[in-house]
Amino acid sequence: MPPGIYCPTEFWAKGENQNIQVDFLLPTGIYLNLSVSCNASLGTIKQVVWKHAQYEPLYHMLSDPEAYVFTCINQTAEQQELEDEQRRLCDIQPFLPVLRLVAREGDRVKKVINSQISLLIGKGLHEFDSVQDPEVNDFRTKMCQFCEERAAKRQQLSWAAWMEYNFPLQLEPMAKGLGTGSLHISTKNIFVNIKFQSGGESFTFQISPKEFPITLMSYAIKKQATVFRHETVEKPEDYTLQVNGKCEYLYGNYPLYQFQYIRSCLHRGLTPHLTMVHSSAIIAMRDEQTNCIASPPKTTPKPPPLPKKKPNYSSLWSLEQSFYIELVQGSKVNADERMKLVVQAGLFHGNEMLCKTVSSSEVNVCSEPVWKQRLDFDINICDLPRMARLCFALYAVIEKAKKARSTKKKSKKADCPIAWVNVMLFDYKDQLKTGECCLHMWSSFPDEKGELLNPMGTVQCNPNTESAAALVICFPSVASHPVYYPSFEQLLELGRNGEQPRAAPEDPEEKLQLKEILERRSHTELYEHEKDLVWKMRYDIRDQYPQALAKLLIITKWNKHEDVAQMISLLQTWPELPVLNALELLDFSFPDRYVGSFAINSLKNNLTVLDHDVFQYLLQLVQVLKYESYLDCELTKFLLDRALSNRKIGHFLFWHLRSEMHVPAVALRFGLILEAYCRGSTHHMKVLMKQGEALNKMKALNDFVKASSQKATKPQTKEMMHVCMKQETYLEALSHLQSPLNPNIILAEVCVDQCTFMDSKMKPLWIVFNNEETGGGGVGIIFKNGDDLRQDMLTLQMIQLMDILWKQEGLDLRMTPYGCLSTGDKTGLIEVVMHSDTIANIQLNKSNMVATAAFNKDALLNWLKSKNPGDALEQAIEEFTLSCAGYCVATYVLGIGDRHSDNIMIRETGQLFHIDFGHFLGNFKTKFGINRERVPFILTYDFVHVIQQGKTNNNEKFERFRGYCEKAYMILRRHGLLFLHLFALMKAAGLPELSCSKDIQYLKDSLALGKTDEEALKHFRLKFNEALRESWKTKVNWLAHNVSKDNRQ
Repeated sequence: MPPGIYCPTEFWAKGENQNIQVDFLLPTGIYLNLSVSCNASLGTIKQVVWKHAQYEPLYHMLSDPEAYVFTCINQTAEQQELEDEQRRLCDIQPFLPVLRLVAREGDRVKKVINSQISLLIGKGLHEFDSVQDPEVNDFRTKMCQFCEERAAKRQQLSWAAWMEYNFPLQLEPMAKGLGTGSLHISTKNIFVNIKFQSGGESFTFQISPKEFPITLMSYAIKKQATVFRHETVEKPEDYTLQVNGKCEYLYGNYPLYQFQYIRSCLHRGLTPHLTMVHSSAIIAMRDEQTNCIASPPKTTPKPPPLPKKKPNYSSLWSLEQSFYIELVQGSKVNADERMKLVVQAGLFHGNEMLCKTVSSSEVNVCSEPVWKQRLDFDINICDLPRMARLCFALYAVIEKAKKARSTKKKSKKADCPIAWVNVMLFDYKDQLKTGECCLHMWSSFPDEKGELLNPMGTVQCNPNTESAAALVICFPSVASHPVYYPSFEQLLELGRNGEQPRAAPEDPEEKLQLKEILERRSHTELYEHEKDLVWKMRYDIRDQYPQALAKLLIITKWNKHEDVAQMISLLQTWPELPVLNALELLDFSFPDRYVGSFAINSLKNNLTVLDHDVFQYLLQLVQVLKYESYLDCELTKFLLDRALSNRKIGHFLFWHLRSEMHVPAVALRFGLILEAYCRGSTHHMKVLMKQGEALNKMKALNDFVKASSQKATKPQTKEMMHVCMKQETYLEALSHLQSPLNPNIILAEVCVDQCTFMDSKMKPLWIVFNNEETGGGGVGIIFKNGDDLRQDMLTLQMIQLMDILWKQEGLDLRMTPYGCLSTGDKTGLIEVVMHSDTIANIQLNKSNMVATAAFNKDALLNWLKSKNPGDALEQAIEEFTLSCAGYCVATYVLGIGDRHSDNIMIRETGQLFHIDFGHFLGNFKTKFGINRERVPFILTYDFVHVIQQGKTNNNEKFERFRGYCEKAYMILRRHGLLFLHLFALMKAAGLPELSCSKDIQYLKDSLALGKTDEEALKHFRLKFNEALRESWKTKVNWLAHNVSKDNRQ
């Protein structure tokens, strides 16, 4: 009889508080069957096993318990060593209740870290070993060393510098130039409450918001010294200020009003509560982090290997013959037998085709088709660029029709794409590949463009080798010795030799022409003679228009090695670029590694001031990693470097990578970067593991709610959900963790009775935490499983960026860019904006008739009056007006569709904000084939009614609102290129509504980027007036929405 029973994941989700019969196999060959609690840790279980083992034969042959480790078969059918003995049986969830004890081998500390990393990144590190790829091994060694060196450096930091790493400042963007613009900073003194961490009562001080934290701390120290009659007065430099109940500190030479915490207290009329923390407490925290895990014994670093003299090698540039490969055969091809199979092959450098594509002959469909055919490319080997990639597409065609005339069209129509795969021509060590290789392919999805090849796709083969179709190709041996791509020095030498002497006098006509070409607003392709002119005048571009580097790179002939050498040589003297242009160069169109290094160096040197910029563009930088051709690249090192010097960046880099570990094309690259990050920050790894456990519990809870809500009523399901959450394992997992949405926020205790779930299809969980110390009410988060949150995340990032750009121009539109984070496959978290409600609910509660709710124009105003009695109303209406302007412009520019009274909300302070960004860039929902949203700009009569303070002819207020909208729009236009570049980089994410340039064209149109400022403003005013005229139609749309969904529960 096989031991034990099969335990699926569901079994473990239910059976947390029960006992289970487990079979233990001892190293002596003895077998025990014991009943153990699912909640017991492995350490406890081991003690129980030893207690029973002493009554069994051969006990004397067992060593100390420490010498053994449990192994089990896990849910993915792999044998797993369970090094971390603090884990419980219900966390491990073995596939069968059988645990085997084996003698422990190797370095225990190292093994524990490895098992924790595997658990955290969702991929066993043994998988990286089993790839047996020298590139993977070299990358791991190099990054591991890089990250451990960074960790060692961090241990040397002074306490103040360590705070900058661990608790980076949360500052408001400041208006450029003098004064604070309309950011409404009152110079009136503010009250601040301060207590000392060491105990004692708290004091309240009056202080100017323009003072620095050090002044406030000196007040506190003097006050304490007076009250407690201290002999020696301590120095304020030895203290720092912590926000009560948060991982957030105020320090440095910034005025108090520039700290986000202080600013939000001022807006909400609250007194800031701070704690004086002595540097000794910070030092203790730093030391605890560095000692929290015994660092693996430092092996003396091996001296770097002597650079191997490349054995006799041939220079690529000496090979004048044309490039070819041999297409040998295919395997596991699945297609209709009445068709013929063809392989198309193309050579690409970025998006640019280096020569004409070639196609194989047609062969009959079978699972193992054989071609044995040579495919010749119209490019010489000497002209192959370093980043050339060979792209294949396997497709089937219907046999050509007999009628000769119509064959062309018929056969074109009848292409049926099957699979694609890409491969680099040079390996990671610059050697031209030779010999046979088997390429496991990715399944094709026919796209609208009808392209068969997919040059933007990964150069990794499909890891699913079991079932994927494959091609066997053979790279030729073109020389008797290995062929390497020329070194940097050789490139520069050839580049310098090829430089044109600039003797010819400058032609003013040509200079004018160049200026016109470079300043064109439209992005159409240049004519050949224009390309020649741009290339000819490349030195002038460097000296006078350095920011047009991208245009020069686009027209460079990457299939001519002399031109490539000249371009790389010229790049060495190119002035550094601002962030905006450096971001543009990270796009797929610029694959050359020297261009990449140049872009990253420009970023490094321009983002040194504040990590805030890196954080602002992190989402795009992670997506661009997907374009990289090799594991070891400048962008990876740049991101790891920043993540290991600023923990907030580390936190979000971790989640952006972790959330895509289920995607086979990136799992290897992202997994290796995550492993490197964990090795450079073992303490942060512990914190992240706690977040991972909480998310696992939320997922189990959500699955339970989905299942039971099909059988039970909402109150019953909610009751069962609460019972489940009150189990010890749930309470423990959902308490005392940093919020993945914002690591400054501590989710102290889950308030089970306030938790519920929402009615939408995926039954998102609504979880409330409370934190005694903050004193500011609860924190709510929504857990979603089943919806892709990446588009919401991008939209909210753009709204946050708009908010920053507006504030830098002195315009604070009281936006609410709430937190949203994708944490896994269709899984993620959304921040709940507390004390707010949807317009639909406000309208329904004020008028009991569903049908007329949308027409009740006073509902919003009355609701605001009830929340803001007396003088507070005017401020609430001002907040409403500002935020309404901000969101009108943001939703218009981003083309956010599907707006109705259920996804527009209002906070009790008056701030309006939008939620649920399922459609953007003009991809509107259509009903009955008609675009349901005719309004380019949502402005309903109700909003106007509130803005005008309920008076029908309050034109002055309305014109102020119009002014805010216009100012906000013109500021965004000035930064139009930044939005274009960021959206272009996001194409790598593969979002359904952001996949081609047509989607980005929407932004160019909405920001009127081809027009002058005057024309753009005129265009915007037209749209604004149209929205005003159409506002009653919006009411009708919302009415239809209210009728179809009576949302009173």
